[in-house]
Amino acid sequence: MARGKIQLRRIENPVHRQVTFCKRRAGLLKKAKELSVLCDAEIGLFIFSAHGKLYDLATKGTMQGLIERYMKSTRGSLQAQADQQQAIQTQSQLDAKEEISMLKQEIEILQKGLRYMFGGGAGTMTLDELQVLEKNLELWIYHIRSTKMDIMSREIQLLRDKEGILKAANKYLQDKIEVNSTATDLDFVPMMTNNIPYPLTVIQNEIFQF
Repeated sequence: MARGKIQLRRIENPVHRQVTFCKRRAGLLKKAKELSVLCDAEIGLFIFSAHGKLYDLATKGTMQGLIERYMKSTRGSLQAQADQQQAIQTQSQLDAKEEISMLKQEIEILQKGLRYMFGGGAGTMTLDELQVLEKNLELWIYHIRSTKMDIMSREIQLLRDKEGILKAANKYLQDKIEVNSTATDLDFVPMMTNNIPYPLTVIQNEIFQF
C-alpha cells in the first residue's frame, strides 16, 4: 500500500521536535560526507539549532578556507553584475544625451525655419534643414486635421442628438393635439337617450291665418 504524502510543518511537541532534529541532523551530515567522498566535492555545512547551538562540517580542508573560497566566487559574480549594471546605465545615459542633442538640433532648425518663413531670418536654409522643416510641417498639419475632424464629429453628433430631441417633442405635441381635437368633436354630438321619445306639445288655442 502506498504511503500518503506527509505535510511538512513545525512539530509542536518540544520533545518530539528535539528528537527529530537530532536524527535528521545526523542524517544530513552523513549524506554530506557521502556526497563528498563519492563525487570528490568540497562541502561546507552550517546548522544552528533552535537554541542557537552551532553544528558545522567541512569535508575538505577547513571551514575558513571554504568561506574564503565562497567569498571570492561570489565577489566575482557580484562584480560582474555590478559591471553589467554600470554598462547598462552608461549606455542609457549616452542614449539620453544623444536624444537630447538631436532634439536640440531639431528645435534649432524649426526655430530657424519659422523665422525664415515669417521673414525674420537672415540667409538661407540648407536642403537638409528644409527637409526637416517640411517633415515637421506635415506632421503638424496631420495633427491639426485630426483635431479638426474630431471636433466636427462631436458637433455633428450633438446636432443629431438635438434633432432626435426635437422630433420626439414634435411627436408628443402632435399626439396631444389629436387627443384634444377628438375630445372637442365629441362635445358637439347631441345627447341621445335610448327608448325615451321627445315630448310633443300641441297648442290648440292658436289659429293660423293665411
